[in-house]
Amino acid sequence: MPVRLSRLLPLFLLVLATAFAPFAAAAPNTYTGSAPVNSQSDEQRAAALKTALANVVIERTGDAGILARADVAKAVAQADRYVLQYSYRDAVGGSAPLTLVAQFDSEAVDAMLARLGLRDAAQADAAADTSSEANVWIGGVRNADDWLRLAGYLARNNFVRSSQPLQARGDAVLMHLTLASDLPHFLDVVGAERTLSVESRDSVAGDADARLVLTP
Repeated sequence: MPVRLSRLLPLFLLVLATAFAPFAAAAPNTYTGSAPVNSQSDEQRAAALKTALANVVIERTGDAGILARADVAKAVAQADRYVLQYSYRDAVGGSAPLTLVAQFDSEAVDAMLARLGLRDAAQADAAADTSSEANVWIGGVRNADDWLRLAGYLARNNFVRSSQPLQARGDAVLMHLTLASDLPHFLDVVGAERTLSVESRDSVAGDADARLVLTP
């Protein structure tokens, strides 16, 4: 009697996830920033990249008023020098219809902070992060392309230090995450970036701390 493909998919995804775990861990380090935009025009994109980089600088230094410094504002105005890639997502309930999400070269940003004398502040802020570990079910992983998108997102996320697939069930993969923050903070960031939606922040069937879903 032939085995149904749907029964083999979880096993296939888990094998694929395990095979690509080193790939995800080896991905380049980036800092993620976002900003609302009204359109995908060049003018809107240039302004949004500056805002996104400003948010990264504030996050790294822990100083919400740091942009009042003229040298910092001048560096942030050159955001296009640090961006590796960007994408647009539909915004829900915001002041603009779209959100630009940008990935910045972390080494270049750190070098910029060092030139501005802000590296020590950024390192102190990073050291103050509360590390944690969590098991999280992530659904919506229906094929290899979905897995690669998920693995890439986790590898680029500033709050994920490492990720390891544990098991697969249906279209979901149970991931063990080592985080650079507590779980609620990580879930807040995930919800804002919208690659993953937060379905449940509570324990799921006793084997996970939260459930997420990969958005289409």
